[in-house]
Amino acid sequence: MATLVGWHVELEFTEEGHRTSAAALVRLGDGSEIRARGYALRHPSDPEQMRVGEEIAGARALMDLSQQLLQKAHSEIDEATGRHSYPLNR
Repeated sequence: MATLVGWHVELEFTEEGHRTSAAALVRLGDGSEIRARGYALRHPSDPEQMRVGEEIAGARALMDLSQQLLQKAHSEIDEATGRHSYPLNR
């Protein structure tokens, strides 16, 4: 099976106090880029575990990316067919 296209996804994390932020970027085969963000808040009584905050913030950023990709695909279907299609969900 031949690979037709590949996507490059980047995730970058920052931590400020009890808040971990994730910035996600995917570069698509059509040259467009989609960006998303995700956050995690650590309760002050929880132990500091940067990895856990990164996993939660990263997962939320990727969930945002997935929703944006579904919306992009939905818009492209509508444009190609000339009619309104049903929304794409998970």
